[in-house]
Amino acid sequence: MADTLLDDVAGLLRETADRIVLPLFRHLDDADVTEKAPGELVTVADQRAEEAIAAGLRRLRPNSLVVGEEGVAADPSLLRHLRTAGDVWLVDPIDGTANFAAGRRPFALMIALLTAGEPVAGWIFDPLADTLATGWLETGAYLDGNPLRLPTDAPPIGELRGAAMTRFLPPSSRRTVEAGGAQVGELLPGQHCAGREYLDLLTGDQQFVVFWRTLPWDHGPGTLLVRAAGGVARRFDGTDYHPADTTEGLLVATNEKIWHQVQTTLLPTRT
Repeated sequence: MADTLLDDVAGLLRETADRIVLPLFRHLDDADVTEKAPGELVTVADQRAEEAIAAGLRRLRPNSLVVGEEGVAADPSLLRHLRTAGDVWLVDPIDGTANFAAGRRPFALMIALLTAGEPVAGWIFDPLADTLATGWLETGAYLDGNPLRLPTDAPPIGELRGAAMTRFLPPSSRRTVEAGGAQVGELLPGQHCAGREYLDLLTGDQQFVVFWRTLPWDHGPGTLLVRAAGGVARRFDGTDYHPADTTEGLLVATNEKIWHQVQTTLLPTRT
């Protein structure tokens, strides 16, 4: 059942991308893009994709609940289900909506499954790159169908490559990250798509990423997949990340040693 579910949900993401998301990429009218909050875009593709994904997930698990980004925008009380009993799906129909709306890459479709309030499985699909990550926390992660285990070695900080989303950081933390960034081999500004950042960790294109905003649909799937592959996802103070936790600040790394290297270098005065 577990292996079938991984494949079934992956198939649902591919179908949704092919049928709804990609046909609208670079074909949106002005009326197809609106603001659900200041600076927060939503498109008809987000809405239609979430509807299709939610319906498909309910068919796979008839008694499950769906907590989607667009559903929460309409009814924030849905977030209470992230700690509930039973099966709960956490859905980001298009992660990187601003990129999608502007006709640029990357963007991704993401899902996490929580059971009895704990994340147990995750999926991220970048349809333009045709990159798919899936996994169960207890049994491991897969990248494009191949078993994945992240490296356990830790190069010197001056050889590490990673990203830091500094836009929303408090000014003091931003200055600390920027100052520490001079010691890192390559500190990237981010791609405005959390799903792609997580995929780049899993593919080995980078070894760490620092976030400030931690909306559950942005990070539930990715943190689970990184952990399933042997990586680490923790708050700045070292506590484990959970999608229902509203604390801001998140450092994700491909292994324990790199996590501590980056925390010491970029976050010595943890917020």
